Amino acid sequence: MLKIGDLSKLSQVSVKTLRYYDEVGLLNPSQVDRFTGYRYYSIEQIPRLNRILAFKDLGFSLEQIARLLDENLPPAQIRGMLRMKQVEIQDQLEEEQARLRRIEARLRQIEQEDTMSTYDVVLKKVEPQTVISIRDTLPNFGAQQTLWIELANYLISRKAKAAGPSITIYHDPEYREQDVDLETATPVNTPLPESGRVKGRELPGIDLAAALIHKGGYDNIGQTYSALVSWIEANGYRITGANREVYLLCTANVYEDPTVFGEFVTENPEEFLTEIQFPVEEV
Repeated sequence: MLKIGDLSKLSQVSVKTLRYYDEVGLLNPSQVDRFTGYRYYSIEQIPRLNRILAFKDLGFSLEQIARLLDENLPPAQIRGMLRMKQVEIQDQLEEEQARLRRIEARLRQIEQEDTMSTYDVVLKKVEPQTVISIRDTLPNFGAQQTLWIELANYLISRKAKAAGPSITIYHDPEYREQDVDLETATPVNTPLPESGRVKGRELPGIDLAAALIHKGGYDNIGQTYSALVSWIEANGYRITGANREVYLLCTANVYEDPTVFGEFVTENPEEFLTEIQFPVEEV
């Protein structure tokens, strides 16, 4: 019989860990002295301990290891668990490789500019939203203000308020300065009836969006767009759909009642916060 300390030395497993394996039922001592409480193990238990360590090295949780050690578990189920772990580790590797590419791209950017970029791109999932919206082809980007006034007046007439930051969706497949196909949308808590050009719909979510915050007015927003598009290309992604601008804080002084847009408005252009979103996928 082996004392717990002897087994610890033989197996290179700490006494604390062996005690924990006993508590969770993975490796119980073959004998416990009822007077002293000392744990004793048999030589025949060492192969089981080695198997525990082998499965742990493969990344299995103790709960999963307990199932794998069950003598009644059929080989097909063991193979299935191993294949699931294989897929899980492969996914983790791909995530880490993508993170490594982002680090390398940031390093190249710093080396080229000799400074830390003020643009911090994040990858995120965008959830679907219930919105009211107006879609139109406008002579230029600035003309969308008329659509926002229409949406504001609609909310006033319905005694409703925005349930989140307003959004512009740019539907053109490529950049245009004239005849711009865009949609202005405001989230609402519950579906509202259509009225004239104002439609109610479910704005689809985005499985993976590259997003970047633009601070301040819109005169230099083109620089933010350039930084985001450059990041997408440098990090091995491609754009897959219409981009969006989410107005976390935007202008308030053109509306009859700016309170319909809740806390998402400000009169100070320096405080504007706009999140630019591009749906992307890995190349």
